[in-house]
Amino acid sequence: MRIGNVKLDNNIFLAPMAGITDRAFRVLCRQQGCGLTYTEMVSAKGLHFQNKRTENLLCIRQEDRPVVVQLFGSDPGLLAEVASGLCEVGADIIDINMGCPTPKIVKNGDGCALMQKPKLVGEIVKRVSATIKVPLTVKIRKGWDQNTVNAPLISRIAEENGAAAVAIHGRTREQFYGGTADWDIIADITKDLGIPVIGNGDIFTPEDALAMLQKTGCAAVMIGRGARGNPWIFNRSLKLIKEGLYTQPPDIGEVLTMIRRHTDLCIRHKGESVAIREMRKHVGWYLKGFKNAAAVRKCVNGAKTREQLFCLLKDYEKELEGHR
Repeated sequence: MRIGNVKLDNNIFLAPMAGITDRAFRVLCRQQGCGLTYTEMVSAKGLHFQNKRTENLLCIRQEDRPVVVQLFGSDPGLLAEVASGLCEVGADIIDINMGCPTPKIVKNGDGCALMQKPKLVGEIVKRVSATIKVPLTVKIRKGWDQNTVNAPLISRIAEENGAAAVAIHGRTREQFYGGTADWDIIADITKDLGIPVIGNGDIFTPEDALAMLQKTGCAAVMIGRGARGNPWIFNRSLKLIKEGLYTQPPDIGEVLTMIRRHTDLCIRHKGESVAIREMRKHVGWYLKGFKNAAAVRKCVNGAKTREQLFCLLKDYEKELEGHR
């Protein structure tokens, strides 16, 4: 499929997730067949003021491309200024976040708060799309709450002002990540727009990815929480969708190998101290559902070096082998 002038290998995407979709994880997902990855959400103000921590989120290399840089902010001029410079760092597509529900984001008028201001949405999309040389997309939610479901309106405004695609999470801001994602609204918007619609929400298995494509007719699916500790979901989803083949989830040996690869990639990018701290949450997600995983997670939370982490993983592997 295509988004604007960007040709993609397939229509199974990795959603932007703060603290998760860094370069290391994007590379692993691309290697598993993911058609498009997103950076963590990046502050337009942070980039404008050259905040080093914000700039570090933009580490993009050829091996994790094509990649979307997702910006958040609410000032059309500032967003356009910052977006124009992102093409230079390797952004294939730029996305404006209009769906983040977290209080610290919405209290400043950013993220999902933008959905309460349709006119401003149009100004942002028009200004930014006219400034950049790569496609512009937006990511939205169903609405602010059940009484203000306006995703169809916001989607049309985005298309009319130059957006090349719209990603829709089928929950309201009020829901956060609770309840069930509304796929019907994704289907309705897909029928209404002439640009690609990317469906998001409740994709945890290959069967879910196939079902969303079939039930909504959307151009692509975006996998968020279902990819945490599970980069294989992209390869497995593609096998099911393209070939009709069901493949088994990875066994513990494959999972432990992936944890080690993920750790080494993270160390290369961020240094050992930061990487090991960040890998603690990833290890918890990778090992979910395996025997004695809770005890291992507790031990991993005390690891401070690569050697300590890998020793814990090796001991866990031996323990499981002893119970076979």
